[in-house]
Amino acid sequence: MAKKPLVTLQEVRELVKKYPTPFYVYDEKLIRENARNVMKAFSWNKGYKEYFAVKATPNPEIMRILHEEGCGMDCSSMTELMLCKAVGIGGSEIMFSSNATPAEEYAYASEVGATINLDDITHIDFLKNISGIPETISLRYNPGGEFLISNAIMDTPGEAKYGMTRPQLTEAIRYLMRLGAKHFGIHAFLASNTVTDEYYPALARILFKVAKELRDETGCHMSFINLSGGIGIPYRENERANDIFAIGEGVRKAYEEILTSAGMDDVAIYTELGRFMLGPYGQLVSQAIHEKHIYKEYIGLDACAANLMRPAMYGAYHHITVLGKEDALRDHKYDVTGSLCENNDKFALDRALPKIDIGDYLVLHDAGAHGFSMGYNYNGKLRSAELMKCVDGSFRLIRRAETPKDYFSTFDFLDIFDK
Repeated sequence: MAKKPLVTLQEVRELVKKYPTPFYVYDEKLIRENARNVMKAFSWNKGYKEYFAVKATPNPEIMRILHEEGCGMDCSSMTELMLCKAVGIGGSEIMFSSNATPAEEYAYASEVGATINLDDITHIDFLKNISGIPETISLRYNPGGEFLISNAIMDTPGEAKYGMTRPQLTEAIRYLMRLGAKHFGIHAFLASNTVTDEYYPALARILFKVAKELRDETGCHMSFINLSGGIGIPYRENERANDIFAIGEGVRKAYEEILTSAGMDDVAIYTELGRFMLGPYGQLVSQAIHEKHIYKEYIGLDACAANLMRPAMYGAYHHITVLGKEDALRDHKYDVTGSLCENNDKFALDRALPKIDIGDYLVLHDAGAHGFSMGYNYNGKLRSAELMKCVDGSFRLIRRAETPKDYFSTFDFLDIFDK
């Protein structure tokens, strides 16, 4: 399936009169439609809740839209918790999943009433000494070894820093029950960006069986099972997309087979999707400002890895559309680069694209999650603006671009902007 830009060339030409490139743009209509499909796919479970992974796209307007569609928020830091509070989200609508967590962050999570997901058994006493043990608490599980689907290795949980071993889960629940905990959840993240409908059902079967075992071993009340994230998106053209309804149905079958048959049909299902919720519905818009002809053909953009670091950090693929040349032959080969003093600052290598002229606008697709949020200020680069394409087709600014004054704001001894 061909990838479509969220904006037209004419729209960009109007937008840049007020908001210079580079900038991110998100599509509210598509975000809402996708959120509703996720809710429908798991509507068979009375307690179902999607906790949007704030780290994927930490913008209050996006959080507000998703909250209006019934989503809670998954947070992993103090500032993400503070964002939730600012948007009016609190209590059980927040899942706090963190590791090597500072004391003040646990204290704040308890203050706002978030459900705390403990990453390690040693965190029990750590939390007890900070704010006490809540009645409802979650534990993160790491099964170790390799995670396989159809004999294919999806990831290696045994190499991950997250979660507790299976024996530690039993020990932790027994200890927490002695400390007053009454309701428990378990959580696991075993593979990232899976583009297969089998991942969630396979993960669910693992967690459902563990939940039943823990109930039988300890007599605890298993309140919820959190399947976390990991449902991916197709970054390449014509790559198959996940079917969220098939995924939901696969989880339902596992639920009935394992939990319902064990008398545990009151267990709620939680998810913590970031990439699947936002990835395809945000794009980075940038302008070609330089070209270079040496051993290869280069196009230099006004964006760089500080705006979208996934290609530089992971070698990740992001499809590129040259606005106004959507139907032109891709008969030129370019490395598309940014201006950082780092040779890995490249959005594409040997990419087949239409002939690009200076001044052309390029759209980098599937940047709605882990795009802006992973930005940084290396080389003194400033973070770009974020725009929302509203349901009525209008655009509004949801985050202004940084200025040099923002960059220097932590240097309290500098007064260059006061002169």
